[in-house]
Amino acid sequence: MHIPPAAPGARGKVWFVGAGPGDPELITLKGQRLLAQAGAVLFAGSLVNEAVTRFAPAGCEVRDSSRMALQEMTDWLTQQARRHATVVRLQTGDPALYGALIEMARPLSAAGIEWAVVPGVSSAMAAVAAAGESLTLPEVTQTVVLTRVAGRTPMPEGEDLAALAAHRCTLCIFLSITLLHKVQAALRQAGWAEDAPMLVVHKASWAQQERIVRGTLADIKERCRQAGIVSQAMIVASPALGALHWPDLAHSRLYDPAFTHRFRKASA
Repeated sequence: MHIPPAAPGARGKVWFVGAGPGDPELITLKGQRLLAQAGAVLFAGSLVNEAVTRFAPAGCEVRDSSRMALQEMTDWLTQQARRHATVVRLQTGDPALYGALIEMARPLSAAGIEWAVVPGVSSAMAAVAAAGESLTLPEVTQTVVLTRVAGRTPMPEGEDLAALAAHRCTLCIFLSITLLHKVQAALRQAGWAEDAPMLVVHKASWAQQERIVRGTLADIKERCRQAGIVSQAMIVASPALGALHWPDLAHSRLYDPAFTHRFRKASA
């Protein structure tokens, strides 16, 4: 495929594309199309499945950013945008979740380079899909919190996990598998029971690498230790976990025959 250069004196456009959780087929059609026409691709090699970069055409300059500092990345994107009409920054999951989107976009804007975002499938969604679970259930929980525990990056005031866990809703906890003891402590502080169900999914959607660990607040850390899970894992704590096997379940009112909405009148 011919890779169109940037027009003389003009600047190309940088696209921040969500690569999804790992399975190359979970990138969006738009993300795949942009990769197929890109002149340069910068991908987060420590997290993004390299197979996703195979959508890029022959002759495309593909670089792994895992050893690059932020300034190096923004300089590279700026240089490539002066050479190519389409430049892709390929990020894991969705660019807006725990990605350095704004940190990279600000220098591009300052340099007069146009940029845009293509959303992607988050590992939170891929993890519950792999486990056959639902993040929400009628009359159980209708709220999902996407968060992390404090490590080298501190949490803003009022966002500590214990405070969020007090809501007793679904918690999708990113970047915290090595701090699982802190997750347990926070949930206990918030009053969660020792037998509260928990789920950990390592490399959700990655072929031959995905692993699913189920447990309780009491034993999830030990189960993960036995499984050797120390990186790239989503932690889910939710009152909705395991609902597939509950003896009784409240059903959605939307599909209740006695419920009227604009597409269907209630039956007697």
